[in-house]
Amino acid sequence: MGLATGSSPIRVYEELVRMHKEEGLSFQNVVTFNLDEYLPMEKSNIQSYHYFMHEHLFNHIDIDPENVHIPDGMVPSEDTVAYCLDYERKIKEYGGLDFQLLGIGRTGHIGFNEPGSHYNSGTRVITLDHITRVDAAPSFLGIANVPRKAITMGIATVRKAKRIVLLGWGENKAEIIKKTIEGEISSHVPATYLQNHSNCTFILDTGAASELTKNKTPWLVDACEWTEELKAKAIIRLCEETGKTVLSLTDKDYNDNGMADLLSNEDSYDLNIQIFNKLQHTITGWPGGKPNADDTYRPERAEPIKKRVIIFSPHPDDDVISMGGTFDRLVEQGHEVHIVYQTSEI
Repeated sequence: MGLATGSSPIRVYEELVRMHKEEGLSFQNVVTFNLDEYLPMEKSNIQSYHYFMHEHLFNHIDIDPENVHIPDGMVPSEDTVAYCLDYERKIKEYGGLDFQLLGIGRTGHIGFNEPGSHYNSGTRVITLDHITRVDAAPSFLGIANVPRKAITMGIATVRKAKRIVLLGWGENKAEIIKKTIEGEISSHVPATYLQNHSNCTFILDTGAASELTKNKTPWLVDACEWTEELKAKAIIRLCEETGKTVLSLTDKDYNDNGMADLLSNEDSYDLNIQIFNKLQHTITGWPGGKPNADDTYRPERAEPIKKRVIIFSPHPDDDVISMGGTFDRLVEQGHEVHIVYQTSEI
């Protein structure tokens, strides 16, 4: 098995540990190879992937320690080439990887194969991309403490795995996931090389998958059920694409942008009016609610819902000078109001 580190696979490892303890899943005949490790990095360092893997998996299962392979973050610089070649040789001696688990970085790296990594690259030392180091900085208490180099399996090593599963969680991964799955295969986004793998699965949550065409604009992929929410989303996007106001959209605009089936039951004029009214009814000059208002067609709310309100004030006087009336009204209506004064030590 090829294993990954980072936040993405933690729940997978938790489940494997549970299955071992509660269902008798054994790892006695399993051999593992980890993707990467920072360089330099001592095994005992809590930021090391050696520490991570033992903390989240190996200390809790019955795997033979001799079957665990994690790149050595303290290998001397003059020995790194030979060490990396030996790591590749060990993988080949076991017949290659049967299963490879992956995460993905915002640069599109898998392992630490940063942009520019070659299709046929093997295990090697690599210089980490600045974005990768920025993302790691909080764990290291500052980017200055993040190593600049790492040892990583190569693209070719990963590609040879018989089965690959990539995990992606959160909206911050949505853009790179879209490029990886729908973009052109390129060394600029190394994860795109997975498009050519015959047995690769992406497991994504809603946030990570949000930019994919099938989710963001499903009407461009296949026939879809036009819910009121989806209809509004599509027509608002059509306004953005055409640069037109909602009441200016024509049948041709709908037809030219993959939304012809919307016109099968309603004409463009009726659709435009519906969405115009929907948008209009979200506009209010009374953010805290307007007592005794007729809220049949407007969002003022006759009985304001009590809220917790935070007012950010760049200067101690700005809250009163800029929005004193609103501030006063929110308090009168019984909302829980807090003020944050933004100050500087300089």
